[in-house]
Amino acid sequence: MGPHPAVAAIRLAVRRVLHDILDEHSRTPDETGRTPGPAPHDRAQTPLVLVACSGGADSMALASALAFEAPRLGLRAGGVTVDHGLQAGSDLRAAEVTLRLRELGLAPVESVAVSVGRESDRAAHGASYAGGGRRVGPEAAARDARYAALDAAAERHGAAAVLLGHTRDDQAETVLLGLARGSGIRSLSGMAAVSGAAGRYRRPFLRLDRQTARKACMAQSLPVWDDPHNTDPAYTRSRLRHEGLPALEKALGKGVVEALARTAQLSRDDADALDAWAGRAEAGVRDADGRLECAGLYALPPAVRRRVLRRAVIDAGAPAGSLFARHIEEVDRLITGWRGQGAINLPGRVVARRQGGRLVIRQG
Repeated sequence: MGPHPAVAAIRLAVRRVLHDILDEHSRTPDETGRTPGPAPHDRAQTPLVLVACSGGADSMALASALAFEAPRLGLRAGGVTVDHGLQAGSDLRAAEVTLRLRELGLAPVESVAVSVGRESDRAAHGASYAGGGRRVGPEAAARDARYAALDAAAERHGAAAVLLGHTRDDQAETVLLGLARGSGIRSLSGMAAVSGAAGRYRRPFLRLDRQTARKACMAQSLPVWDDPHNTDPAYTRSRLRHEGLPALEKALGKGVVEALARTAQLSRDDADALDAWAGRAEAGVRDADGRLECAGLYALPPAVRRRVLRRAVIDAGAPAGSLFARHIEEVDRLITGWRGQGAINLPGRVVARRQGGRLVIRQG
């Protein structure tokens, strides 16, 4: 008799991601320029995959699937839990999670305590993970601190990848949050299956719903921790999860989550294509000195032109996470609505101005 259908589903999702990691590892040259093959007898050279685990149903299901699949593919599997220190007893919760991860057979396993809300941490790490405009508030601060801790853990252990337990439901929520912010198509594309520096972060469960993960935990008698913040109406995502999405499903019928997840993938495909187009177009609108020519920019489709402008502003020193759509719209008006207006002040002390038919963007 095979495993419970939910258990089989989560294992298959993880197995596919682990195969991708192995394929990438086999194609990556080492320091000597040689392409390493599998080294089943040399544990130190075997790729390590970490799972980020809060103790909730999604990440516990992910940890169990990783613990099951990794050894069968000749991979090492470890785990990290992040203690945000936002609730009384969070250190005890983190200790319990590390114990459960070790009981699953994961190693190395560690708990990392972080300080949430320090501006220096948010400035240093927030831009790397935000999909669009800079978010503020406790949710964003906790997310910034968490990813900074996971980055550090991956570097410390030399991990090939870190698995995250985001589900299809999380993806739908992310799309709706982007829509509410009035963000562009990149924000509507939600979370990528592969993201981070060198593709560090992998999300195997983006095609699975939250209930599948919970059923998998129940079928395996895995204890889970339900974070009270997930039901706290003080948090935007919590309100969306418990009030917004149910209201949409009541009004529109079932299938809203699946439709939003499909929208995310379609938007990502479109955004990737437009980014590639903008990358090619940029070379054609720069003069011999590398300055942007206003006439060439004007001739580009608006979606492509704005991407060229955004990239130029970031290259000049503006923090990507602090750059909003309204900033790019102001710069765009130097091209499409030129009336002799003055310079545009942008984040990171970057200034954009039009001079002699050229767009000059520099720090100053």
